Amino acid sequence: MLKYSKVVGLVLFVFLFVMCNQKSKNESENETILKGSVDVTVDETIKQIVDDQVAVFEGTYYDAKITVKPKSEVELINDLLNKKAKVVVTARKLTNEELGRFEKSKIKPRVTPFAVDGIALIAKKNNNDTLIALKTVIDFLQGKGDSKIKGIVFDNPNSSTVRYMKELAKVKDFPSAGVFSFKTNDEVIKFVSENDEMIGVVGVNWLSQPSPDMVETIKKIDVLSVKGLNDNEYYSPSQTNIALNKYPLARDLFIINCQGYSGLGMGLASFMAGEIGQRIVLKSGLMPVKTPGRKFNIRSQIINDKE
Repeated sequence: MLKYSKVVGLVLFVFLFVMCNQKSKNESENETILKGSVDVTVDETIKQIVDDQVAVFEGTYYDAKITVKPKSEVELINDLLNKKAKVVVTARKLTNEELGRFEKSKIKPRVTPFAVDGIALIAKKNNNDTLIALKTVIDFLQGKGDSKIKGIVFDNPNSSTVRYMKELAKVKDFPSAGVFSFKTNDEVIKFVSENDEMIGVVGVNWLSQPSPDMVETIKKIDVLSVKGLNDNEYYSPSQTNIALNKYPLARDLFIINCQGYSGLGMGLASFMAGEIGQRIVLKSGLMPVKTPGRKFNIRSQIINDKE
């Protein structure tokens, strides 16, 4: 009886293995770099720039259908590691431990940088000061001493901005008092616009490309200029300051493809890192990793338009 059970178990395993391979084969046959359908899981702090990229990509390649799924960074990475997501857009690279898990599965993730983003610190408009030292923020997040900051507000406890600021402050957990979180960047912006002495932490893209219903709310907040830990000047998260490495809260953005074949993930990554994709990044207020080229028309003679 035991021998029979082992045989049945082996047959079932082989059947499932073949079916999974067949499904993977069918996916790769029905999908190319320019056609088919794919889900792209996106760090919710940078959703707008990905929405822009996908809209132009689909408008250019009519046989491509890309579904954007915004999630927190923790959820996104977990989905990728558990093979629930194959293409993701994130604000960090994979760690050596995470890469090791893919190596065991014989999968080599394709990591493509496409933009440099800034994490913005915001406050209610008409506050006395629009300048802030990064050390003041770090001291508050470390629970040190008195501060003019009443509280710091994040979008989500599992977000990339929380992880970034924890790494910067070198803490495992934030103080239980004075640090708050909501669910979205829009909620952070709205809360800060209504409360004095609160500092909000959001992705720059949510400010440079607000949704229509957030335009008026954005007018009620100030984007603070930040002084770095080893600097004497304050810098705003502008494209120029990010490009010159002056803004102290900048981060790289990546698209990570774990499809394992030449599918839409590869096509989208090439598009985002290419000429058109980089122009979209530039227009969005973020910094492209490559400066898009400019074309000039050279005329052989001067035309006098006033004749």
